[in-house]
Amino acid sequence: MEEGSRGVARERDHAHGHGHAHGDTVGGRAFGIGIVLNTLYVALEASVGLLIGSVGLIADAGHNASDVLSLVAAWGGRRLSKRPATPDFSYGLPRAPILGSLFNALLLFGAMGAVAFEAAQRLAHPAPLPGLPIVYVTVVGLFVNFGTALLFVRGRDDLNVRAAFVHMMADGASTGGVLIAGLVIHFTGADWVDPVVSLAIVALVLWSTWGLFTDSVRMLADAVPKGIDLGAVRAALIDLPGVTSVHDVHVWPLSTREVAASAHLVLASPVAEPNTLLREACGRLFDRFDIGHATIQVEYGEPVDPCGLLETHEPVGDGGGTGSGRPHPDVSA
Repeated sequence: MEEGSRGVARERDHAHGHGHAHGDTVGGRAFGIGIVLNTLYVALEASVGLLIGSVGLIADAGHNASDVLSLVAAWGGRRLSKRPATPDFSYGLPRAPILGSLFNALLLFGAMGAVAFEAAQRLAHPAPLPGLPIVYVTVVGLFVNFGTALLFVRGRDDLNVRAAFVHMMADGASTGGVLIAGLVIHFTGADWVDPVVSLAIVALVLWSTWGLFTDSVRMLADAVPKGIDLGAVRAALIDLPGVTSVHDVHVWPLSTREVAASAHLVLASPVAEPNTLLREACGRLFDRFDIGHATIQVEYGEPVDPCGLLETHEPVGDGGGTGSGRPHPDVSA
């Protein structure tokens, strides 16, 4: 190995397939069935809601309609993520499902804003409603919503599939609320229950969607994936034989399942078997943190910073220092 610095990209054979090793627990058929069932139910629910003037049914139909679009987006993102790498997209399109998840969250926020506005107006001026049609329609909806959710229950470790699952579970809960409202209206004539339930549905959907939204934004912003401690990653690397310090340690999501990392390892002197060191470094990252794509640069003596990208905080080293004793450059200048 040459003196100075040398960039070494290392992807272990078993780690390289990390993002696919889990397997696709949810196939395209699940998305297709969910889209067809929910489209038919939206048509039924919206028609009855408009016919009898139930804002609860209309709200739930709007929620279901957004879910149809979300399923389409999730399905499309899933298909795009399987495309091979190209010269323009060297990683392929593994983040397409993350964009689909973010689109789903934003879509739900907008739909629920419109529903809340309509429900508030109806609460101020409640209208008489027949309860039984609401009950009949929502019973069908419960089977559609929870039945579709079951199609995605096995793949919830994937953010894209979790988005579909969260949507359908929220749909089931909101449909159950409208069902209860229909029963109350039928037996008591309390028409104000319809818009109140609609507002409760809005609150439930917003609560269930917030986590999906923040997770999507974090992934697109290259945040360290949840469950990975960057300090622990540094510690695992500094503990390697012959390593005196590490710097420029970065961990980010390549997709909803794949995690990548890069790091600079500083050694006091060249090692006899550099490839053994690299294999051990990548092995630790994979075994301890499930990081399947690692790029490791090895340096000797002092940290090499040809691009002016040394971290502004101190990297792990002997005594917590920089490993070289020299100050970090002011990257804000």
